[in-house]
Amino acid sequence: MQVEVVNVPGFSAHADAAEIIDWLRDGGAPPPSATYLVHGEPDAAQLLRDRIDDQLGRNGLVPRSDERVLVR
Repeated sequence: MQVEVVNVPGFSAHADAAEIIDWLRDGGAPPPSATYLVHGEPDAAQLLRDRIDDQLGRNGLVPRSDERVLVR
């Protein structure tokens, strides 16, 4: 898997919940086995996790503070 990191100073470069759902649905690549939500307010992250689970039937996760995840 390739990852691209982009820095856009002075602008908000992150998507809203609907754009994230669209990207996960139509990303063109095989879907991820899990989507970790690590940015934003805890309540909003939980709601987005629920949307990922309900609308896409995929595994959305909100890790606990200091939780470590092995990515293979």
